[in-house]
Amino acid sequence: MERLLKVRGIGKVKAIQISCISELAKRLAKACYQEALCFADPDTIARYYMEDMRHEKQELMKLLMLNTKAKLVGETNISKGTVNASLITPRELFIEALQKNAVSIVIMHNHPSGDPTPSREDVLTTKRILDAGALIGIELLDHIIIGNNCYVSFRKEGML
Repeated sequence: MERLLKVRGIGKVKAIQISCISELAKRLAKACYQEALCFADPDTIARYYMEDMRHEKQELMKLLMLNTKAKLVGETNISKGTVNASLITPRELFIEALQKNAVSIVIMHNHPSGDPTPSREDVLTTKRILDAGALIGIELLDHIIIGNNCYVSFRKEGML
C-alpha cells in the first residue's frame, strides 16, 4: 500500500483496489496449482510458499497436513512469533492434524533475517515434534525454513 500511494495519480481507494486484485490473483493461482502438487518434495513446498513467507517481518509457523498420497488436506498458521522466535508446542500441532485426519505433516516457518540456517531451538522443536508424531502415528515428513529466496529442508539435510 505504501509504495502504491507514492505513485502519482494513485489515491487510497485505488491503492486498496490494486492490493485486493493482487491478493486475489495470488490466491487463484495457488488454488489452481495446489491440486497438482505433491507435498512430499521440499523444493515444491518451498517454491509454493516462498513469496508468502519470505517477506514476513516476524516468524510465522505453518502446519501442512497431508493425506496418504502427500496431498494437502489442510493448512494453518500455528504461531506468529517475534523477529527471531516462534513459540509452539507439539500438542497444538497434533490437535490440528488429528482434526483433519492427517497421515503426515510438514512444519514450516520463515526467518525474517533471510538466513534459513536452523537455530538450536529449531532443531530441538523438530525433535520433539518428530518424537510426538511417532507416538500417535502421524509422521513428520519435513521441517522447512524459508529465508530470502532460499530455504533449508531438514529432510534434505539429513536432520530428520
